[in-house]
Amino acid sequence: MTLSFDSKDQNSWYFGAMSRQEATDLLMSEREGGVFLVRDSNTIIGDYVLCVREDAKVSHYIINRVVQADKVVFRIGDQAFEDMPELLDFYKLHYLDTTPLRRPATKSLECVVAKFDFEGSDQEDLPFKKGEILYVINKDEDQWWTAKNTRGQIGQIPVPYVQKIDPNQQGCLDRAILSSTQPLPAESQLKKSNLHRRLPAHARVKQPRVPNAYDKTALKLEMGDVIKVTKMNINGQWEGELRGKVGHFPFTHVEFIDPEVSPGDEQA
Repeated sequence: MTLSFDSKDQNSWYFGAMSRQEATDLLMSEREGGVFLVRDSNTIIGDYVLCVREDAKVSHYIINRVVQADKVVFRIGDQAFEDMPELLDFYKLHYLDTTPLRRPATKSLECVVAKFDFEGSDQEDLPFKKGEILYVINKDEDQWWTAKNTRGQIGQIPVPYVQKIDPNQQGCLDRAILSSTQPLPAESQLKKSNLHRRLPAHARVKQPRVPNAYDKTALKLEMGDVIKVTKMNINGQWEGELRGKVGHFPFTHVEFIDPEVSPGDEQA
């Protein structure tokens, strides 16, 4: 049996937020041992869980993300690794309990259609046109998912800009494209109106966020933090400064606390 899965292909093995039972059910539907996935820990924010089909059971191994001397290591049991691919490569060749890692679990791709054009502004974004069909690879956050287009390109897409469809339902695609003329969601309308706000401006975090360990430019947000917003991008990823670090964050996680001042109301 081949052990040649690509450990650097994060989209193949990282399943994001899912419950222990969901992971167990998914892996028990696989026919062979050594099939695995990595999910977010439901008990410790920022940690992960390696879930593996082993014989007639599914084992869940906690992976602690630990900061040591200004660097991050990933610890599982007594073993420590510089990153997740190194950890997975190690267990290609070493047994966990009854099996090494053989391949990631199969992902069933959800189909969505674009309701609006999305140009993207960051390197990890996936631009698309209204009416384009996309396949969801991972639901990283409430407002941002990882998706693939029909040309095989992969990137981040804003959830309010797409609509779920069932590719097996007769006529659903035509109806989805026709309904894409509906108005922008309320959150997107708010975003567009905020584009005229004078910057920098201060906003308070209303929803905590622990960014993916591989995203070095994302800001970690804690409830009640006050962030200085320096740029508002139309794609929903704003830029700002928090605790001396400059980075990006989803606009849906903050609300402005500075009073909005129009140019005509400014004091000389």
